[in-house]
Amino acid sequence: MKNKVVEVIELGLMSYKDCWDYQQSLLDSIVEVKIQNRNSNQKIPTSNYLIWVEHPPVYTIGNRGNIDHLLLDKEQLESRDIEFFKTNRGGDITYHGPGQIVCYPILDLENFFTDISRYLRLLEQSIIDILALYDINGIRSEGETGVWIGGSLPRKICAIGIRTSRWVTMHGFALNVNTELKYFDHIIPCGITNKGVTSVERELGVSVNMIEVKEKLKMTLSQHFGIQWKES
Repeated sequence: MKNKVVEVIELGLMSYKDCWDYQQSLLDSIVEVKIQNRNSNQKIPTSNYLIWVEHPPVYTIGNRGNIDHLLLDKEQLESRDIEFFKTNRGGDITYHGPGQIVCYPILDLENFFTDISRYLRLLEQSIIDILALYDINGIRSEGETGVWIGGSLPRKICAIGIRTSRWVTMHGFALNVNTELKYFDHIIPCGITNKGVTSVERELGVSVNMIEVKEKLKMTLSQHFGIQWKES
């Protein structure tokens, strides 16, 4: 039986490591049910979660990322009060910080579809659709995961990096809403040298209500994944 109910968890401001551990605990709980189901005639529906969070300033790099794309040394990171973590997600280096909507879907894809590429493309489309609601033209870049704003210098507005285990997802996407973009000056974002970085605030010229953006994101995610939301 496929369960498309997704519990929404709002964590507010939380350190990257604490949130990573929390994600892992949710993933492990779902995987444990899946293992039990394979050895039982009575199947228990697996749960799905969606985490909203903001992190204090932190740089994170994927498991195949290039450490040379971090342009600060340990002392420089400490002097700027920025953390750094090597992670088990895909993708290269990116920044998380206040004013950015970070979304970690912890989904059992067997409740939806078992296709990682489709999952990534639908996350991208959900972002593109919400940007359109603000009259911002989000686009894809061939061969690269994420969402950009086009023009003479394409600008990345949303980074995506995930991990899956037994078809259960973790990590997710980071949408620059009212993000302080100066932090991207100290990295080569996603290892891409020929594109810039932007935010909803920069594109519109005004700050945007974060709660409103989350509600619109829930709408676009629901449209593409058939999600039924459960507020925690």
